[in-house]
Amino acid sequence: MDTRPKVSSLLNRMANYTNLTQGAKEHEEAENITEGKKKPTKTMLTAISMSAIATNGVVPAGGSYFMISRALGPEFGGAVGLCFYLGTTFAAAMYILGAIEIFLVYIFPRAAIFRSEDALKESAAMLNNMRVYGTAFLVLLVLVVFIGVRYVNKFASLFLACVIVSILAIYAGAIKSSFAPPHFPVCMLGNRTLSSRHIDVCSKTKEVNNMTVPSKLWGFFCNSSQFFNATCDEYFVHNNVTSIQGIPGLASGIITENLWSNYLPKGEIIEKPSAKSSDVLGSLNHEYVLVDITTSFTLLVGIFFPSVTGIMAGSNRSGDLKDAQKSIPIGTILAILTTSFVYLSNVVLFGACIEGVVLRDKFGDAVKGNLVVGTLSWPSPWVIVIGSFFSTCGAGLQSLTGAPRLLQAIAKDNIIPFLRVFGHSKANGEPTWALLLTAAIAELGILIASLDLVAPILSMFFLMCYLFVNLACALQTLLRTPNWRPRFRYYHWALSFMGMSICLALMFISSWYYAIVAMVIAGMIYKYIEYQGAEKEWGDGIRGLSLSAARFALLRLEEGPPHTKNWRPQLLVLLKLDEDLHVKHPRLLTFASQLKAGKGLTIVGSVIVGNFLENYGEALAAEQTIKHLMEAERVKGFCQLVVAAKLREGISHLIQSCGLGGMKHNTVVMGWPNGWRQSEDARAWKTFIGTVRVTTAAHLALLVAKNVSFFPSNVEQFSEGNIDVWWIVHDGGMLMLLPFLLKQHKVWRKCSIRIFTVAQLEDNSIQMKKDLATFLYHLRIEAEVEVVEMHDSDISAYTYERTLMMEQRSQMLRHMRLSKTERDREAQLVKDRNSMLRLTSIGSDEDEETETYQEKVHMTWTKDKYMASRGQKAKSMEGFQDLLNMRPDQSNVRRMHTAVKLNEVIVNKSHEAKLVLLNMPGPPRNPEGDENYMEFLEVLTEGLERVLLVRGGGSEVITIYS
Repeated sequence: MDTRPKVSSLLNRMANYTNLTQGAKEHEEAENITEGKKKPTKTMLTAISMSAIATNGVVPAGGSYFMISRALGPEFGGAVGLCFYLGTTFAAAMYILGAIEIFLVYIFPRAAIFRSEDALKESAAMLNNMRVYGTAFLVLLVLVVFIGVRYVNKFASLFLACVIVSILAIYAGAIKSSFAPPHFPVCMLGNRTLSSRHIDVCSKTKEVNNMTVPSKLWGFFCNSSQFFNATCDEYFVHNNVTSIQGIPGLASGIITENLWSNYLPKGEIIEKPSAKSSDVLGSLNHEYVLVDITTSFTLLVGIFFPSVTGIMAGSNRSGDLKDAQKSIPIGTILAILTTSFVYLSNVVLFGACIEGVVLRDKFGDAVKGNLVVGTLSWPSPWVIVIGSFFSTCGAGLQSLTGAPRLLQAIAKDNIIPFLRVFGHSKANGEPTWALLLTAAIAELGILIASLDLVAPILSMFFLMCYLFVNLACALQTLLRTPNWRPRFRYYHWALSFMGMSICLALMFISSWYYAIVAMVIAGMIYKYIEYQGAEKEWGDGIRGLSLSAARFALLRLEEGPPHTKNWRPQLLVLLKLDEDLHVKHPRLLTFASQLKAGKGLTIVGSVIVGNFLENYGEALAAEQTIKHLMEAERVKGFCQLVVAAKLREGISHLIQSCGLGGMKHNTVVMGWPNGWRQSEDARAWKTFIGTVRVTTAAHLALLVAKNVSFFPSNVEQFSEGNIDVWWIVHDGGMLMLLPFLLKQHKVWRKCSIRIFTVAQLEDNSIQMKKDLATFLYHLRIEAEVEVVEMHDSDISAYTYERTLMMEQRSQMLRHMRLSKTERDREAQLVKDRNSMLRLTSIGSDEDEETETYQEKVHMTWTKDKYMASRGQKAKSMEGFQDLLNMRPDQSNVRRMHTAVKLNEVIVNKSHEAKLVLLNMPGPPRNPEGDENYMEFLEVLTEGLERVLLVRGGGSEVITIYS
């Protein structure tokens, strides 16, 4: 029965989809806003990018985290999302501390619990008050959030009303100041601003009982309270004390004086440029108002930036919105337009109404600590005080509402395992556990009480979040993914890229070291998520970017074969499966991982015999088994399973078709068919030889591991030992390169390389050793060289004469008394430019090309048969007749002689070696000689624990040039 849903029911579910948590019936519905057309603007770059992402599909809970993670992947999303969560949580602590400071300083100073008469301890007492009241206020706000988001929205409306009234009061006060400015005197000495906290009158003298006496100000600048015999500060003597209006009003024209920037260093006296002053320096007095910190544009950006971090407040509560796709773009853009107008207009009004010396006085020393904006506002300064208090309360409440929902979204995605518990919520959808963790982190910020050092990091977290929102939009636009269809049309990748660049620039302009700290924290979270294996497939842009980069790289690789300097073994590892679909020789994968060390291409292939339609499930199960084994052996690569009617055909398909474009394997790795002599089924070793033939025809290198079960695991490490290379035939440098690559792995790192080559008795062995040592020196390979001398008859089947230039080979052969069959059997000659070595191999593809196997009866010529035939007396007519009747192939006799003699020498020299590398001759062209070929290799490698037979692919793989 077809269980697929009907189209009607499917469409119904899609149309009525909601991203609210089940049971969240009390969530309020967002007000429907008619979407109108808007012209694109070059400001609000992050809002534009966020609007494009938010309208490209349903946005459930998580807001900015959801957007970044689905666009850039779980690693980026988790790292940036967690940093943004921490920033939002500590921001809640900052807002609460700001509210408590307003309460204790301007609203109810007598509420302070801790007091101190000592001015030095006064600040410490204030911090303790803020800790106590901040903790109590945090508990109150957490309870409001815990009850439900509907109550947060009700409080938010109240707070918003207070803020709006405060803003209107500032505008009203600015207008009123144009015709009736408030009385707000500032005392000046010459053009220097004086602190009014300790002076009684703004004058050098004062009238007391009709007598002129020195004022307190006189005592601060003179060493005597008497007019006579007093020594006063030179600047005090030559300049008058005057009182100016701190808020001259909108019609005063003070804006012309405040229009241009005037950044001052720390400790500089705040001066009024237009005021009269004698050109006398004087001494620095504590009664002057001084600059508390060196100011600059970047510093002001850092101070101002936290006031605009509310751009993400709405997106963080995306799960509570009825239609997030509509509400987020409209709400965010309108909020930015509104706040931008308020901020800019207030900056202009303050500059047009208030004296510059007052604006630069951070602590209000010149105006007895009064709130300047409160004095400017109308009808009362209390409007501003109450509005500021509720504004910080509202901001803290919004942070405590959005941060838990952000954490819950991260936890539900299960990309950070230890956060999984915070994904649970109560029946109405409120993230209870996430709220408790948020409250605990915010409490840490309140206990610190002074977040001057932490605040810049929080700004970096916010900037980093905005940066990645812009990056996500730019990446999706440039990749042109089919699913990128945002309803918000007024975006462009250039605007997103500009916003990303500005965010990055602001991070380093504001504080480069805090920027680095924030990036390191995000990087550590990224690597943790990557290490834990966030196996999420969200169709993110990073994956799309990887595909585009891979396509570009593959097209570049198609331009030509790799240079010898760039050659490295790109492996196709052929694994054999048992009846239960388990890998028979897992150490073959271990060896591959040690050889590759995570570099280059590794394809692990296997064949299942059968019909694809019937064995598809088995193929998937086998593929998963191999992938798990690859993960356990730390093999970074790909798995390829083939279902074929015959094993040999499947292996041939793998060798031909694995890889893509220029990213293909150049080396085949397989195991030796152990027990082939005792097996009644000849298909195993025939498949092996067939694979060798296919590999040779494809011009691929071949590595055959014999006794692979004895190869070391990745946890074993040889503390000493040798890797012995028996270099009998030049194979393009494979035998030189492989031990060097193995030594890069920790298992083989402490092993030494020894290279053996074979010489005839009449050769100059000393010169050959020098030549080979020089060659290895140029190859930058450290190895011990040894030349082994053998009799000509012992190695005649493996090597014949000294290596010569290719054009000299045929001329040399004509002068030698060799039969045609022997000349045809003689292997190909490859000359090495640095040494004259014996290089020709038996059994290459040219071997036995003209040999008429049809005329002979080939028997399996084993080592035992060879030793038995050697004991016969050739001069005996009867023995000779018996030999003729048996008619063994004389080439097989010679081969077995070579195998025995070489094996004796190799075992004698390398029986204690950790690994022995040998040239692997090619198989005969005529299949009738296959069993003899297998016997030859078996005899050649007898008595050796670990053997790697190597056959080059016909190209040079190593060079002496840099």
